[in-house]
Amino acid sequence: MGSTRHPLSCLLLTAGTLFSSLSAQADTEVDLALVLAVDVSNSMEDDEQKLQRGGFVAAFQSPDVYKAINSGALGRIAIMYVEWAGASYQRIIVPWTLIEQPSDALTFSARLADAPIHSAEYTSISGAIDFSVRQLRESGFVAGRRAIDISGDGANNQGRIVSTARDDALAQGITINGLPIMLKRPDYVWDLENLDRYYRDCVIGGPGSFMIPVWKQSQFVPTIREKIIREIADQSQPHSMFQPTQAGPLTNCLAGERRIRSRTGQ
Repeated sequence: MGSTRHPLSCLLLTAGTLFSSLSAQADTEVDLALVLAVDVSNSMEDDEQKLQRGGFVAAFQSPDVYKAINSGALGRIAIMYVEWAGASYQRIIVPWTLIEQPSDALTFSARLADAPIHSAEYTSISGAIDFSVRQLRESGFVAGRRAIDISGDGANNQGRIVSTARDDALAQGITINGLPIMLKRPDYVWDLENLDRYYRDCVIGGPGSFMIPVWKQSQFVPTIREKIIREIADQSQPHSMFQPTQAGPLTNCLAGERRIRSRTGQ
């Protein structure tokens, strides 16, 4: 006759296993802890949402991305995928995942592909940055580098000033890179004509920071793949898609908020 384990013993065993798992994560060193923060505001049309998601799914199926991970000093990174819109809308779609083997990258890609895509009102890049900073701070991983990858198709129009959120993140040693999505000609009150300049002047920053605008639908997959490789490898790679972070006149970092006020009269 088999032995029966006391319920309290089972509870203690479960708690002990969970604690051991969390402790193991806290002790894990990685070359990079990266938050992929992806815009799902209403200005992103359904086809754009699908292309954007598909670009990230394809990136982590790419042998080139795994090769970049493997080339690091430790050969492993930690990554999280977050969707964001207004100041109070940030959702973790795929939680912190350690990628050390090709199977880890494929598992991350599969989980991302299976998750539904949601949408919400307004655009708060500052909210996305603040949320991502908290996730990096609480990740439990010991990271040689910490970065936030912001992608979006509009300027900040809700929450605190985006440049203030950026500066606070940079003060904590976090680098912010950008993927401004510029598929459509600006024809709506919220749209910003020079979104790439806005990202350059108001969103990105930190050592080695960069941005890559997306101008055409066909660019999503190769651009996202190249961007993630650049972030992981942490080395300059001359390429026509990579844009300098200093050039041209400065952009008004309150451009999005001004458009909201002109629309609402507030």
